[in-house]
Amino acid sequence: MRRESLQLLPGIAAVGITQIIGWGSTFHLPGVLGETIAADLGFTLTIALLGPTVMLVTLAGVSWFLSGSFERYGARVVMSIGSVISTIGLLLLAVAQGRISYLLPWVVLGAAGAGMLTSAAQIAVSDFTGDRARQSIGILTLFSGLAATIFWPLTNFLDDAIGWRATIVLYAAAYLVICLPLIRFVVPPRHTTESTAQDKSETTNETPLDRTAFWLMAGAIAANGFITWGFSLTLIPLFEDRGLARDAAVTIASSLGLIQISARIADTLGGRRWSGLTTGLIASAVLPLTYLLLLFGSGRYVIVAFICFYGLAGGAMAIARSTIPLAVFPRETYAHASTQLALPMNLAFASALPIFGAMLTHTGADAALVVATISSSVAFSLLWILARRTPRPRAGSRFSGDR
Repeated sequence: MRRESLQLLPGIAAVGITQIIGWGSTFHLPGVLGETIAADLGFTLTIALLGPTVMLVTLAGVSWFLSGSFERYGARVVMSIGSVISTIGLLLLAVAQGRISYLLPWVVLGAAGAGMLTSAAQIAVSDFTGDRARQSIGILTLFSGLAATIFWPLTNFLDDAIGWRATIVLYAAAYLVICLPLIRFVVPPRHTTESTAQDKSETTNETPLDRTAFWLMAGAIAANGFITWGFSLTLIPLFEDRGLARDAAVTIASSLGLIQISARIADTLGGRRWSGLTTGLIASAVLPLTYLLLLFGSGRYVIVAFICFYGLAGGAMAIARSTIPLAVFPRETYAHASTQLALPMNLAFASALPIFGAMLTHTGADAALVVATISSSVAFSLLWILARRTPRPRAGSRFSGDR
């Protein structure tokens, strides 16, 4: 059994590398190049940072229509096309001359991302890991969390060495020489047998998703994602407001990524003992308590306690977002559920950055804490209702994380 699990690792790693490149060369790009591009093209940093928002909104809309393609052709085919379109989008971005020609390539990158990033990657892993999908998708999230860690310093180095346009052209080439070969030759094909294919056909054609369960899941994930994507903007000024010097605030806030990854590792190692819904329920119960802790407390020890609990809960929730559909719906409908979920989830992510940024600027960090507390409480309530109406896996089931 352990040998079979090890045989899956090259395929999971290959998908993971495409996610590091996919997110690092697109969404995280303006984090380093934003000011340079804005100055060169003659617009503000706000416009430069609008690119990733345009990407997420487009990704959300296109994802809604791709479920049939994933089910009909498999994730490898869709991701291969997404890699080619990503190359085109980045080449267009590299030759941008103004505001419109800068923003339009982000529409192309969003369409490409719908076929290549996150949901597509999770579907690809689910396709070839079968009953091990729950744990395998958890491993995949460890790769995704490294995109900014790797690409921010790499992009900064390349920008200094060859300029921002050549850097983007180099990233465009990476899709053709790295991502596309990995998808075509290393990622295994869809794992199906005659019986599973028949079950899949019956499930997707005759048994539609439980819409009530879907919208409970979508609402909870969108509400939590809205916070975890937007709230991080407030951490450093919020810690300063609570009495820390700026250096200390930056140091403590920077530990968030490491804490989140440790939570992902712990959930991945133990994930065969509980479902993604259980992980999400516990994480969403902890999150509003962390915001209340910081809302009514101050000082170094309160802040350290906050960052630990917030990081652990946020890291666990990142895996739960990917694996809750496996706990709520039959595994054969994972592609359909994931692509439909991408619309509300990515719209929430896209809106989080400007909304929390505006709150931080105009109403202060306390307002962000209040909004985060309310939103996370709504998420917990929706997940609790979902858990109450979702049948529990059979006792003793070895794959209780997958239905």
